[in-house]
Amino acid sequence: MNRRKYLTGVAGLVAGACASPMVLIPAATAQDTEPKKEPPMIAGPDPDTKTPSFKLPRGAIDTHTHIFGPTSKYPFAADRTYSAPEAPLSMFRDVHAKIGCDRAVIVNATIHGTDNRVVTDAIAAYPEQYKGLAVVADTISDAELDALNKAGMRGCRFAFLKRLGGVKDMAAFTRLAHRAAEIGWHIDVYLDPGSVPDFAPILTALPTSYVIDHMGTAQAAKGLDDPGFQALLDLQRRDQKCWVKITGLERASAAGKPFHDAVPFAKALVDNAPDRVLWGTDWPHPNVKIMPNDGEIVDLIPLYVPDAAVQRKLLIDNPTRLFGFATV
Repeated sequence: MNRRKYLTGVAGLVAGACASPMVLIPAATAQDTEPKKEPPMIAGPDPDTKTPSFKLPRGAIDTHTHIFGPTSKYPFAADRTYSAPEAPLSMFRDVHAKIGCDRAVIVNATIHGTDNRVVTDAIAAYPEQYKGLAVVADTISDAELDALNKAGMRGCRFAFLKRLGGVKDMAAFTRLAHRAAEIGWHIDVYLDPGSVPDFAPILTALPTSYVIDHMGTAQAAKGLDDPGFQALLDLQRRDQKCWVKITGLERASAAGKPFHDAVPFAKALVDNAPDRVLWGTDWPHPNVKIMPNDGEIVDLIPLYVPDAAVQRKLLIDNPTRLFGFATV
């Protein structure tokens, strides 16, 4: 999909051209008839999680994590864009025990498609510790949405990255956002770098809160004055429905480990709206160029949030309010 088609679709939504479904997909080519290739295998997480120097406070919540498999019970989606080594619940819990994190939000990843059982089963096993974010299709029934809500899901996620399928049916997105609002859910969006200005009118028009993943996919190489990052700060500042996840510093970094060049971006977002930021590890870190160690991810926190009171907002109070965790 070229940028012109992409922006045409987004502009159409803003103008209200969504009375009928709008599907933005590339035109069919001869390649469409070729045998489907196996999706590429990505790297698994660092198996040697370090004990962080920074001690997470009791009740801290990792708001962005995934579980992959086991595929014998939770098969990957046939139309996935990548494959991954299994990262099951047992491994997930071992990592959180090592970094000292008590609670988490499990985000169903595109690799599992709209099969949310890998998340709901984990919540059922540890209902006081976990909440979830679902991936749902526009065809989902009200009863199915209600069942997901009762199972501990607190929102639905949309990945608008071109490498994960890109912008498809924006009318369906709008319909699902309204249905999510009716049951008290928020919307979680994963955007391509530089696309916040294009999506800002869509997001501000949503009838419910929305969370922008991975610091809006900021790019440290472009600097804090990058128009895309400044658009994110502006959106975060003026729209009280806008939340931002302080995740993916390893994705934003241009310098690599220890990812300190991404710290100013995290700090700017926290300082800009300290009551509407969330923290997460993004374990097991799918599709990263440089695999981080989760202990090192934790040790970045005091670099961008040195104040203990703001740390509590980021790690406990804010996610408690958004996801409905018990107060500690």
